[in-house]
Amino acid sequence: MQPEHPVPEASDTQLGQAVRQALSRVIDPEIRKPITDLDMIGGIAVDETGRASVDLKLTIVGCPAADTIERDVRAAASGVPGVNSVDVDVSVMSSAERRALVEKLRGSAAHRSIQFGPDSLTRVYAVTSGKGGVGKSTLTANLAVALAARGLRVGIVDADVYGFSIPAILGLVDDDGLAVKPTRVGDMILPPVGRDVKVISIGMFIDSAPGSGSSGGAVAWRGPMLHRTIQQFLTDVFFGDLDVLLLDLPPGTGDVAISIGQLLPNAEVIVVTTPQPAAADVAERSGIVARQTGQRIFGVIENMAPLVQADGSVLDLFGSGGGDEVARRLTAGQDSPVPLLASVPLSLALRRGGDAGEPLVIADPADAASIAIQSVADRIATRGRDLAGRPLGVSPR
Repeated sequence: MQPEHPVPEASDTQLGQAVRQALSRVIDPEIRKPITDLDMIGGIAVDETGRASVDLKLTIVGCPAADTIERDVRAAASGVPGVNSVDVDVSVMSSAERRALVEKLRGSAAHRSIQFGPDSLTRVYAVTSGKGGVGKSTLTANLAVALAARGLRVGIVDADVYGFSIPAILGLVDDDGLAVKPTRVGDMILPPVGRDVKVISIGMFIDSAPGSGSSGGAVAWRGPMLHRTIQQFLTDVFFGDLDVLLLDLPPGTGDVAISIGQLLPNAEVIVVTTPQPAAADVAERSGIVARQTGQRIFGVIENMAPLVQADGSVLDLFGSGGGDEVARRLTAGQDSPVPLLASVPLSLALRRGGDAGEPLVIADPADAASIAIQSVADRIATRGRDLAGRPLGVSPR
């Protein structure tokens, strides 16, 4: 027997609208936008018993976030007063729907350009060093995590194509030690998220792990291929609206550093060095090359600085003063002084955290090295977005 006044099974009912409103708070974990804005929710129906039916459209077959999204949809819909049960019908977007989504997020292919250009409000920092082994990648990863912990939207481009290590430091590896693969939606690449930081790395496109005995774990590319790879990272990877983008550059003054200077002339440079004079000499060169491409040097970080031990003695394994010296030398040629942003003391915990995929700024915020890195994060986080000289898209009346 039908009820005298049945509740319509349609999404435009008051209860259906309440369910849709609740689903607007469900965020796609990869794209980091509400699933309702991404057109991932189709019909919503609620019958007279309070049973809600929701059509959920995933972006691709085998979406890695499928279980998370479905769980969040059920939880959000179940929390609406009047809803007693939830059925989720999971399907996959059609090719046309995916194309529409990509254009909605990135614009049409004909109008696509490099993200984070001069008109972008994202602050871009290229982390560079004159030589390898100074802890540049470890500092980049920890700095990114510290910034994300302060509520900023942060991304990393692991541009160290020969010595990529950012995925491992952030724990973005599977049980076989391979970097987590990015999700592709059409021609759009969604960067994996580790420790609340969006990351893209050439290591995510290689099919064997370092040390596996396969040559697939190494990259042997020359300049043009390197340039195209960095350009693709900045064009095809959808980072969304970031507050800060960090680029982990390979050591030295080679092709990648020059490409970054050409593609992102608005990037500011953070030079990493160790305290020893020999390292300082080489670090100075990387800063000079960055300035020659039009980039501004934001500051210097001295890593592996002297460590004050428990008995009060100082362990200066790599000497002292290199960071101050690099900052002094690089100040010449800039309108404002180049600061020494931090001296990060020797820290076994910092190294262990990188090996374990647990950045020190999370694992042990009280460690001396962690405190030094967080001081740089505080300095960057309080800068805000610079609107000087940027088009605002408004005109006086």
